[in-house]
Order: sequence, then C-alpha cells, then structure tokens
Amino acid sequence: MAENYQFETRCIHGDGGFVEGHPYGAVSVPIFQTATFAHPGIGKSTGYDYSRESNPTRYELESVMSSLEGADDSIACSTGMAAIGICLELFGEGSHILCTEDLYGGTVRMFESIGEKRGLKFSYVDTSDIDLVRKNIRKETKALYIETPSNPTMRITDFAEMRKLADEFGLLILADNTFLSPYFQKPLQLGADIVVHSGTKFLGGHNDVLAGFVCVKGKELSEKLRYTYKTVGCSLSPFDSFLVLRGIKTLSVRLERQQENAKKIAFWLKNRPEVTEVYYPGLEDHPGYEVNRKQATGAGSMLSFRVDTVERTRKILESVKLISYAESLGGVESLITYPMLQTHGDVPVEIREHLGITEDFLRMSVGVENAEDLIKDLEQAFQ
Repeated sequence: MAENYQFETRCIHGDGGFVEGHPYGAVSVPIFQTATFAHPGIGKSTGYDYSRESNPTRYELESVMSSLEGADDSIACSTGMAAIGICLELFGEGSHILCTEDLYGGTVRMFESIGEKRGLKFSYVDTSDIDLVRKNIRKETKALYIETPSNPTMRITDFAEMRKLADEFGLLILADNTFLSPYFQKPLQLGADIVVHSGTKFLGGHNDVLAGFVCVKGKELSEKLRYTYKTVGCSLSPFDSFLVLRGIKTLSVRLERQQENAKKIAFWLKNRPEVTEVYYPGLEDHPGYEVNRKQATGAGSMLSFRVDTVERTRKILESVKLISYAESLGGVESLITYPMLQTHGDVPVEIREHLGITEDFLRMSVGVENAEDLIKDLEQAFQ
C-alpha cells in the first residue's frame, strides 16, 4: 500500500512501517540520542555504528524526505549551507557552474569564497532566459545551479528547458527547492539531478531548528555525497532530526494556509498607492506565472515588494508589531526582511542593484496567522 499513499499521508507516515520497529510501539519517532552503538559481535552490526555516519532517528527523517521528493537518497545535514557545501565536493578544480543570478546571498558567499578557493568557477545569469543560459555554457561547465522561485525577486526557471540543455551539454542540474518545498514542487521529477533544501525553513516550519537536505537521483551520486558527508561530519543531530520530522507532519496544512494568506496580502499590496511593484508567482501578471503553473502546484508564501521611498521602507520595518523584522522564512510566524542588509548583505552593491535588491525593496515570509490581522499590521506600519 505504501507506494499508493498521498503526499499528506507520507508527511506523517513516510512510506509506512516505521511504528512496527519502534520500541514499545511508540507512535512518535524515538530520539536515539547516542553517539555510538554496540556491536553484537566481531564483524557484526545492528546497522548503526556511529551517529556521524547514521542514526535511526535521522534515517527515518531521510526516508520521509526521499518519499516526498521522489529521491533515491536524502541526506540530512546540520544546515542548508552544509548541504550545499557537500555538493561542491562533486566538482574538481577548474569546473565551472552556471547559476541563477538571483540566488540567496549565503549561497553566493559560499561559491565566491570557499568554492573559488578550491578552484571552482561560477558565473550568474538570468536562468529564466533560456537563450542567455545557452550562451554562457562553457566547455568546462559541469552543472547548472537553479533556484526557482529565486530569492528574493521570485524569478521562475523552466526545468524542462534546463533539462534539454543539460542533456545536450552533459551537465548536472542542482536545484534549491527551499521556497516551494516538495509539497508544491518536485524538481527531481522535473529534470533535476540533485535537490537542496534549507530544512530550517518550510520543512521545519517553526523557526526553532537548523537543518539542510540533499536529495539525489542515482546510486553513484548518492555514494559520492554520502562519503563526503561521513568524512566532513555535517550530519543533523538526533534531536534536530526529531524536530524536523515533527515539522514535516504539518507541512501540507501549513503551506496551504500560508499560500492562502500570501495571495491575500499580495493583492492587498498591489492596491496600495505606496507600493510600486509586487513580486509573487501567484499573480497573473508575474512574468513567470505560466511556467510556475506548469511545473509547480502552487506559488507558495514568499513575496517581495517595492515601496515609493527609502524612508517608508525603514518605517515599515520599525513599525510592524505582529510581523517580526527578522531573517529566515517558512515558519508559522510571519517575517519581514530587508534583503540588502540581511540575506544579501555580502553581495556586491553593483550586483544587488542590477538584481533590483535596493533600499526600497522588502521580502516577506507569510505565516499562518489570520490574514486580516497581518494586513492590519501592514496597514498601520504603512501609515
């Protein structure tokens, strides 16, 4: 029956059969808070030897993630950045990776510092423009790194078109699926080879745990990544694995409510005279609306907007009461972020301005509060 379970059921039960193996029939996943495991004899193992490499609590989380993403293997890391870090180890010196230009600033920081120090090369283009991507592929290009919707201007990249280019040039596709999660988008089914997540965000869902995931197609990639993971030691702790498992149980209901709220707020923002632009893939005038509809089942709950003056931007940040002025996203609490100072503070000014991440630009992660309460809070902040 397990393969016939729908997404919402798999969020709670995975592919089934976990409870039968839990001590005392525990319904909730036990936390195996142990660093090491005893051997039943010489050359024998229970299947677990040392928690850096594997742990029963983490294994159940990884199994659930593989089920949700349709992956052959999923690796739970200590943070989203750790997940991206082990992916870089797949590439040798001189390899070139062509990236979505509007990436999370922490990803760019890792690429430009740690990646380049290791001899990797990166370039950035608008991956929603297929012709531009083609023109920027080099003979040493090994992969396309895609974030869709992009962070924070919500550009949409067409996975089907990227897969055609990847097949033509023999490239891997790595996709950051943090913004939509596997509930709304499944990049591995759309043509990606590797999916990364900041599990801190929608998967954890409560702004109380740091986590990251690498979800992968194919045994060869899985073995390479597992070897690096074991060697580097960026594994997710048993307790944090438990917290993310608990968060995933409500993923579908949270995201439905968050998306519903985000749509209401996006329409409200469009009708505000102080707002000059709204970036939300669920709006029909969004340039990536049709592509997103084709490859995703929703637009999510991340949106950005631009206001008429810098002074108003700062007043909004200092005046919100129910909404928190904070980094991060995806939790049940609504957050508003100032990308030029926070998420993209390390990106050079000229690049930020080219992308439109300027002093009048704000990003919002919409939570599960009552939408009218959120709108009232924004309204008083605007005024």
